[in-house]
Amino acid sequence: MMANLYLVIHLPVLPAWLMLILLPEAKATRRLVHSGLIPLLMGAVYAVFLTAGVVFGQAAEGAGMGSLAGIMALMSHPVGALTGWAHFLVFDLFVGAWIARDARAQGFGHAGTVPVLLLTLVFGPLGLAAHVLRRLIAGKGMAF
Repeated sequence: MMANLYLVIHLPVLPAWLMLILLPEAKATRRLVHSGLIPLLMGAVYAVFLTAGVVFGQAAEGAGMGSLAGIMALMSHPVGALTGWAHFLVFDLFVGAWIARDARAQGFGHAGTVPVLLLTLVFGPLGLAAHVLRRLIAGKGMAF
């Protein structure tokens, strides 16, 4: 069951990443990926998992966010792991969409943006750091 949920929560996210990378100028990309639709949908998924863990006790004993031990316990339970993973999925996509918009606004070509997007997809904050460094090297500054 949990393994299936893991696969299902990728359904809105992976096509969005493909659209960002392969169809950056498409109307569908603007309407789906650059709107709040997917983050809202994924936020609802996150809320369901969070509610299952916090309200309905679907969490490991000692789970919480107040200590490293609490975080480790939180992530040791399938619901906690899915909650955290949904969080990563929505935030990485949100950041990737922002990078794509900002890169276009700063005049960076899409071919040079694709590796940054892939880095963001796989390693989240490293992709954001790469984009910020690219801005700095190009003399675009850090003001977003």
